[in-house]
Amino acid sequence: MEQTNKCKQQALLKVEHHPLFQGLTNEEISSLLQSCQLKNYQSHHNILFETKQQKGLLLLLHGIAEVYIKDSQHEREEVLEVVRDGQLIGFPTLANFLTETEITSHEDNLEVRTLTEVEAILVPLSVVESRLQDEHVKHYLLTQVSIRLKGVYQSLADQIDLASSFGEKDSIILRVQEVMSRDVVSASSNTSIYEVSKRMIDRNISSVVVIDQHELVGIVTEKDLVKRVVAEKRDVEDPIATIMTPQPVTVSRFSYYYEALAMMLLRGIKHLPVIDQTQVVGVVSLSDLLRKKNENMMKVIQKIDQADASTLPVVKEAAYEVLQTLLRHQVPVLSLLDIITKLYDRLVTRCIELALQDLEKEGQQQPADFCFYQMGSSGRKEQFLLTDQDHFLVYEGDNHDYFMLLSKRIVELLEQAGYERCKGNMMASNHYWRGSVEQWNNRLHSWTLQSTNEVMLNVQNFFSYRFLYGNESVHQLFESHVQTHMKRGQILLYRLAEQEKTKLIPSIQQRFRSLLHLERKQIDLKKEVLFPYHHSLQILAATHQMLQGSSMDQIDRLVQQGVFTASFSQDIKKAIETILELYMQLKWRQHVNHEEKSSVLSFQTLTLRQKDELIWSLKTLKELQTKMFLHFSL
Repeated sequence: MEQTNKCKQQALLKVEHHPLFQGLTNEEISSLLQSCQLKNYQSHHNILFETKQQKGLLLLLHGIAEVYIKDSQHEREEVLEVVRDGQLIGFPTLANFLTETEITSHEDNLEVRTLTEVEAILVPLSVVESRLQDEHVKHYLLTQVSIRLKGVYQSLADQIDLASSFGEKDSIILRVQEVMSRDVVSASSNTSIYEVSKRMIDRNISSVVVIDQHELVGIVTEKDLVKRVVAEKRDVEDPIATIMTPQPVTVSRFSYYYEALAMMLLRGIKHLPVIDQTQVVGVVSLSDLLRKKNENMMKVIQKIDQADASTLPVVKEAAYEVLQTLLRHQVPVLSLLDIITKLYDRLVTRCIELALQDLEKEGQQQPADFCFYQMGSSGRKEQFLLTDQDHFLVYEGDNHDYFMLLSKRIVELLEQAGYERCKGNMMASNHYWRGSVEQWNNRLHSWTLQSTNEVMLNVQNFFSYRFLYGNESVHQLFESHVQTHMKRGQILLYRLAEQEKTKLIPSIQQRFRSLLHLERKQIDLKKEVLFPYHHSLQILAATHQMLQGSSMDQIDRLVQQGVFTASFSQDIKKAIETILELYMQLKWRQHVNHEEKSSVLSFQTLTLRQKDELIWSLKTLKELQTKMFLHFSL
C-alpha cells in the first residue's frame, strides 16, 4: 500500500500540468488518480489490449509507442503514428463511449507497441467523462483528435502515393514469397545424377534442392549438370551429392525482392532456396526476379567488371541510376546502403586490379603481399554518393618504392571513377597512410603515446577502417598489432572521450501543448549528430578491441560483449536509420538540384511524424553518447 501511494504521488507530479488535469487542485487530481491504473511496459510490448479490454485512454508519462497496421497474413505492416510523452492512446474507445454505439473497425489488424520502456496511466472513461465538463479539456481532446487524424491521413496518403509510383509491374518492394516458385522439387543426397536430371527435364525446371531428413543440404542446377557431369564425364549413376553445391545460400520468404536480387548478383548465383524457419517452401531464380523489371544492378556490375581507365567515369552514372531507383522506391536505408556499398566495393576493387595491371605492363612486378583498407563513410558502409577518398595501405617487407607507385596509381584511378581526392590527404598515396607492417606497428604505438590534436583527428578517421582487398595473412598480422596497441591505449581513448564532451548530441524538447512546433529550427545532421554518434560508438568499440567493420557490425559485437542489451542495440539501429534517411534525402536533393552542399536540415521540411522520429532518435543516440562517457568515469 505504501509503495502504491508513493507511485501515485510520483504520477501526480507528472500529470499536474497535463491539459487533461489542468485547473484542478492536487487533492482533486489525487482523487481522480484513485480510479486510474499505473502501467509499466517493457520495450516492444503490445499494449493495445489495455484499452480494448478496460475501456479507457492510456496517457503516456514517459516513453514512446507506435500505432501500426498489419495485413491479414501478418506479413506487412505500416506505422500510422508515433505516440510520445503526454499523448493519449485509445481514442476509438472514446468514440464508442461518446456516441453510445459500438463503432466497428479492423481491430484485429490494428496494433500498438512500445518502442522503449513506457510508463503510463490508464484513465477510465468515467474520469474522462467528468473532465469533459471543462471546456479547456474538451478543446484539448478535440485538438488531439484533429492532430492525430491529420497524421493518419498523411500516412495513408503517403502509402497511396507510394503504391501509385510502383505500379503493377514495378515490384522492388515485393516479398520473395510473391515471386518464388512454390513447386519445389527435391531429392535426397544419395539419389543418382540420372534420376535428378530426369526430374528436371520432366518438370521443366532448372534446379533441384537436396534434402536429407527434412534438412536442406544442397542444391543442383542445370549449370552443375553441364559443368560437373558432362564436362568431367562423370558416371550418371553417381549420387547427386558428388556434384551438388553443399550448404547453399538461402533467403527467407519474408525477405524483400531487392534483398534477394542483391544477394544473387553480388554472390554470382542464380537460384536461392526459400526458407520459412528451417523448411524449404520455394525456390526463386534470377530469371524470376529479372522478370520483375530491375536489370540496372546487373548492368552496373557488368560495367564495373569490364571497366578500364577510360570507361571508369561511366560506372558512377550507372551506379547513381541504381541509387536513384532504390531511393525512389523507399528501400529501407540500411538495406540500400548494403547494396550500394557492395557496388562501390566492387568499383574500388576494380581500380586496384587495374592499378596492379598498369604497373605490371610497366615492368613492375608485385614484390610482396599487401592489404587495402577503406576509412570514413566507406569504411562504415555508409557512403551512398561518391565523395572523397579515405584509405590506407599495409604491405610486407621494405618494398616502399613499389607500393608508393601502386598507391598513387590507385588514387588516380579512383579519381577517374568519381572519388575526389581527400582534402586532408588521408589516402594511401600519402606516406603517412602507407607503410610496411612494421612501420604501421610503430605508428600505432606512437598514437597511443602522443595524443595531439592531429593524432586524435587521424585516429578518429582510422577507427572506421574496413579491410577491402589483399592478403588475409597480412591483414591478420596487422589486426593483431591494432589489438595490442588498443589494449595499451587507454589514455588515448580517455582523451578522445573527453574531447567528445564538447560535442554533445543536441536534445529537442517538445512541450505537451506545442506538438506542431519545435524550439530549434534546424540541425546539422553531420556535425551535430552523425560525427558524435560515430565517435562515441568507435571509442566504445575500441575499448573492447573491436575496431574493424561497419557501425552495425560494431553494435552487434558490443551486444555480444554485454556492453549493449539487444533491445538497446535495436533502438540505436532504428535511430541511426532515421538520421541517415533524413541525411540521404537531403544530400540527394542537393545533388539532383545542383545545390550547394550542406548537411543542415530545416525542420520546416519535415512532417509531424518525421519530427517525432527525429526527437526520439536524438534522444537514443544521446543515450549511447552518455554510455560512452560513463565508461570512462567508472
